Amino acid sequence: MSATIFARIIQREIPAAIVYEDELTIAFMDAGQVNPGHVIVATKAHVETILDLDDEAAGALFRTAARIARAVEAAFHPDGITVLQTNRPAGWQTVPHVHLHVLPRHDGDGVTLGWPRKEPSFTELQSLASRLTGSYSPNHRRTIETASRQILISETSGMSATESQPRAHLLQ
Repeated sequence: MSATIFARIIQREIPAAIVYEDELTIAFMDAGQVNPGHVIVATKAHVETILDLDDEAAGALFRTAARIARAVEAAFHPDGITVLQTNRPAGWQTVPHVHLHVLPRHDGDGVTLGWPRKEPSFTELQSLASRLTGSYSPNHRRTIETASRQILISETSGMSATESQPRAHLLQ
């Protein structure tokens, strides 16, 4: 397999405007700059998708993304920030090396990301959730079941997900 453009940046074979680097991750300015301050955060190890990351690398990737998002906020004062991670071509991944886009957003910037909402019933959502819970370890299963209860409480209280109160309050 030939080296990805990100691998070549990590190896310093091609130039990049690097803004952060640690043992496991690297962050650099996206050459396309959808908006000023658009940063790519990637793992240093060649891993193709998030599905292939171990927990340590996944944690490091998202810690770096959070650090970069705070820096983007301070430096560029955007109206919002989109953090995007894609996998495989059908999932819009264009570079086969796991990475996140940290993208400053501004009202009216023309950047779009949309998909049709299906609005399944809560029963259908529970059925979909049960398919996932069988794929997790027992500790992860408890976390998902707790999240499901939070949704159920939100549904029965008539609050939307964006109006719901913190989990600790809902589960009391």
